[in-house]
Amino acid sequence: MAGESPQGTALGTAPGTALDGPASRGDTSGGDAGGGGDAGAGDGSAEVTPALRPGVADTAARRDTPGGTTTAGKSADGIKDGPKSAIRPDPQSGPVRTADTGDGPGPGGDTPDESADSGRRRRARGLWTLARRHPAFSVIIAIAALLRVVAMLGYQPVMFFNDSFDYLHVATDPYPHPLRPDGYAFLLLLLKPFHSFALVAAVQHLMGLAMGVMIYALLRRKFRLPGWGAALAAAPVLLDAYQLQLEHLVLSDTMFMFLVMSAVTLLLWHDRPSWRIAAAVGLIVGLSWLTRSVGMPVLLGVLVFMLIRRSGWKMMGVTLAACMLPVLSYMGWYKLDSDKFAITESNGIFLYARVYKFADCHRMDDLPVREYPLCTEPANRLPNSQDGIWNAQSPLNRYTGTRFGPENNALGNDFAKRAIIAQPADYLQVVAYDFFRVFRWERTVFPDPDTYRQYEFRTTTSRTLPDWKMDGNSIASAEAKAYENGDAETRVVEPFAGVARGYQDVFYLRGTMVGGILLIGLAGLVPLWRRFGGPALLPWTLATGLLLAPAATAEFDYRYILPAVPLAALAAGMAFAPEVRGTVAGWGRRLRRGAGSGTAAAPDAPEVPAEPAEPKIPEVAAK
Repeated sequence: MAGESPQGTALGTAPGTALDGPASRGDTSGGDAGGGGDAGAGDGSAEVTPALRPGVADTAARRDTPGGTTTAGKSADGIKDGPKSAIRPDPQSGPVRTADTGDGPGPGGDTPDESADSGRRRRARGLWTLARRHPAFSVIIAIAALLRVVAMLGYQPVMFFNDSFDYLHVATDPYPHPLRPDGYAFLLLLLKPFHSFALVAAVQHLMGLAMGVMIYALLRRKFRLPGWGAALAAAPVLLDAYQLQLEHLVLSDTMFMFLVMSAVTLLLWHDRPSWRIAAAVGLIVGLSWLTRSVGMPVLLGVLVFMLIRRSGWKMMGVTLAACMLPVLSYMGWYKLDSDKFAITESNGIFLYARVYKFADCHRMDDLPVREYPLCTEPANRLPNSQDGIWNAQSPLNRYTGTRFGPENNALGNDFAKRAIIAQPADYLQVVAYDFFRVFRWERTVFPDPDTYRQYEFRTTTSRTLPDWKMDGNSIASAEAKAYENGDAETRVVEPFAGVARGYQDVFYLRGTMVGGILLIGLAGLVPLWRRFGGPALLPWTLATGLLLAPAATAEFDYRYILPAVPLAALAAGMAFAPEVRGTVAGWGRRLRRGAGSGTAAAPDAPEVPAEPAEPKIPEVAAK
């Protein structure tokens, strides 16, 4: 019964205290407690019963014997017998109780159903704990997810733009499209077996939510912003109504934004990227290039950033090689199909549209006779630069053959370059006009009412699918129905559609706000000018470049603004990182010290000798 062996020592706790230290062993010369094995293995580790009454002393002694260990005592109040649990001493946190040894069908005696329920409860508690740790962002992303559900319920199964049917045509019968690369069409091809445009919309909405998570995670974890600040930076991507509507369109823009943000997140998360990270960044940038042609400037921005950050030539080479792998593969496919090593046959035609509004053939020297049909007198020019491509009266239609064929593309490219060289001031003027048009407060109808309506939740009735001929055997509406395996026409469902329209009337990012976000990001670069602005240089320059590229190569369009917003918001949030704030605070301290030293050095100020400090006598506590 109760007692203590001469070979052992008592293990116990004072009344009312918790057991928080490792059990003592009878023989302390052999090492720390608990070393060498589990309970019951003859190593002298302690055992206690799990049922302890609060406030009652627990005294238990273990007797070391040649044959093993035995428990030798109970407290005066008594301890109820029950299944034993081994205490595994931990030098850091004290005894750790292992699972009870039971004979039940599952761990700890639980049945499989009980284990599944317990797992679900743990996951629910984990999500709730995560939400409590990030309250501001949790509210914002919950609202963002709800808005996307409303859009999917209001406009079923998806919304279409004019370009949507080119992507669908490639997904139906893959070939390298001469106007735009096929990256987004490959996504549609990947999802085609499900025959669901609703799934396409859901995937794109998840991409939008993921971009908000990337911004928040970078600012919160990597750049140590407070939770509310990081959530505020993610809000423009998550809550902007036009971003929401763009995700609901069958268009490449959302996928392009997601890929670029993924590459930037990977690169910023690692100060010194490994070769795996460098390869992943390059591969993602290559896929973005095959999604939209402006992915090529993204590659240049990434390589320059890696050079400034001294990532090393090897890592830059890995990034470049990984990027060119999908790009060169696609170009090889293009050559097999069209006998030209290229990605598209449209860059020259779009550049011609850029110069269409100002090109004066009288000022171009040695203009080839074959390019004379591209000349247009000012009085006969169409309203918008894009009319140089899409309007039936475009000078490009004066040539026979395919609109986006290699001959027309080469002619337009050569003509545009001659116009830019002959009229550089006019070119810079139209580029600046379209670039600063991004930052206007009011949105105006552009380029025409029909196109502008496709960028909004304005449709109140179902829109008929177009009957355009995609080729000699295909019609746009038929291909959309085949992809859906049913009716693919956009159905407007109230009241959800009305909620989406009302939300878009109020909650959207105005152009002036985009300019303000860019200026905040620029201000964050200034304090770190010795290091070229620090990590924020990458998202800020990419955002600015994505706004400038359409103005320089084609024309302004509202949908071209949105891909720059996530990057601009990230750069603006990084402007409030502790490193930037510490540098600005240091400037302030130096200015104050400079002002103070200037006052002390004034000739009229009397010099006051400093009084010697009195020695401090240590206080002695009274006994």
